[in-house]
Amino acid sequence: MNKLLNKLIVIVFSSTFLLSQMNHPYPPLDLVSIPTSGTLPRGSYTLETLLTKNGGFVPRLMIGLTDNFSLGMSFGVRNFIGEDRAQKNKSTPEVQVKYRIFEESESVPAFLIGLDTQGYGPFIQTAEYTRYINDDSGSLIPVLETREINRYEQKAWGIYAVLSKNWNAMGNLGFHVGVNKNTFETKDNDSSFNFFFGLDKELNRSFSFLVEYNAALNDGKEYSASDPELDDLTIGKGKGFLNAGIRWNVASNLLIEINLKDINLDKDDYVNREVKIMYSEQF
Repeated sequence: MNKLLNKLIVIVFSSTFLLSQMNHPYPPLDLVSIPTSGTLPRGSYTLETLLTKNGGFVPRLMIGLTDNFSLGMSFGVRNFIGEDRAQKNKSTPEVQVKYRIFEESESVPAFLIGLDTQGYGPFIQTAEYTRYINDDSGSLIPVLETREINRYEQKAWGIYAVLSKNWNAMGNLGFHVGVNKNTFETKDNDSSFNFFFGLDKELNRSFSFLVEYNAALNDGKEYSASDPELDDLTIGKGKGFLNAGIRWNVASNLLIEINLKDINLDKDDYVNREVKIMYSEQF
């Protein structure tokens, strides 16, 4: 019985590995989090599920209207997994738009402009803090006040432009670099330009390695994680976000990622671990 079970396990894993040798039908739309110049083929869609910290659940639907133009929609829920009450991040869904202006050639990278209003982590509406004022006798009196935040823990990309170039280096090697500007999460008085870059390296036809860096130059001038008045607020100027992950091409239309975010521990005491599942199909 045990021998038969072992044989079945070997057959299942072998079949999965063989299926995963197929090429995925479209280039990566994102790395761990940064956008690339990849778009969906015309008449296809992808359904993505991101499982993140604190039981977070962020589904996203992307549709390829043309080979160079893709539209998407996403919606975040906190405490989706666990025993706490599930809470939506916002009452309206977020949107994604990708339009590739130039195709990649042997000498020129692909160039894409886009819009993404989906941030990462919980959406923080307000934060309480203690302000001290002097009374008539000159003593300091603590006063509890509420400060409006209205932003994700890691801001959305907003409007962005990205260049992508791929080479054959014992498997595909892709490099991506871009700039972005968020004009709607600005209660922290910071709408600075930001930059990001990353690469994906095909290890074999089943697995790819992803690494990226988001400089987070627009992460907040006014609110800081080091501000003693806002001890529980995990946002603010820091060292940026270094992320890495492994992408498994399970089948021609199914990808699974295991990602490590904020490896440089900009805001947290521990690395944030996420799982992303992507299913694509034609319609």
